[in-house]
Amino acid sequence: MNKRSGIESKKRIIDAALRLFSEYGYSKASMRMIANASGISIGGLYLYFKNKDELYLTLIKSRLDELADMTRKSLKDTDDPAEAVSKFISLHLAYAKEHRELILVQGREHGFTSGISAKRKFFKTQRGFIEGIIRKGIRAGVFKKCNVKETAKIIFCTIRGFVLSLILETDALFSPHECSKLILNGLLKKE
Repeated sequence: MNKRSGIESKKRIIDAALRLFSEYGYSKASMRMIANASGISIGGLYLYFKNKDELYLTLIKSRLDELADMTRKSLKDTDDPAEAVSKFISLHLAYAKEHRELILVQGREHGFTSGISAKRKFFKTQRGFIEGIIRKGIRAGVFKKCNVKETAKIIFCTIRGFVLSLILETDALFSPHECSKLILNGLLKKE
């Protein structure tokens, strides 16, 4: 097997696992179902993943990496710090909505501690990203001076609250625009 086909097979497996975990839940989706859905033999599946837990954790990590990459690309050429904060919030909320079923599976069956080390690393990186945007905004005179670390935590925890609302209280979901407006009104200098 060449490296390219191995990468493609692994991607097909992860995509199939996402669909099946979302549709049937973690406990009801079997490795055999995932192998069939990905068009690979059960033996071939076990060449890539030793068990369902490893596959699930790889899936979680791949989704976090995907979101981190999308964030970097989306904000790479955004010079306006206020626009960057809005884009960051909108991107994260849209991604959570798009992957709602996986979040529901995780909340119902695993709690949010599954894959905790990957999540902590992701959260730390994303908070650092927001901190950089806030510092840039302060230097540019767009944002008022504030405790950068605490402000980044507040923004990111607001996003995590949205994710939790996807599971517990869907009528409490808020719009990215209103969230950004509220946060930025606390950050922007008043003219």
